[in-house]
Amino acid sequence: MVELRAQMAGTVFEVLVKEGQQVSAGQTVIIIESMKMEIPFEAETDGVVAKVNVSEGDFVNEDDVLITFG
Repeated sequence: MVELRAQMAGTVFEVLVKEGQQVSAGQTVIIIESMKMEIPFEAETDGVVAKVNVSEGDFVNEDDVLITFG
């Protein structure tokens, strides 16, 4: 399992994938809003979304697991 973790604290602005979805390396999967900036997070490798651990509007801290890939 590969985990995508938050690199900073912020609010989940948009979740662009759902569980079971195939993703490609470099694909934007989630956007976090922090300090009035929208920061895209990308899948590091090709894979399938196993679990989305956050919802839009959730506040996340640095190092929280956002998405788990199978």
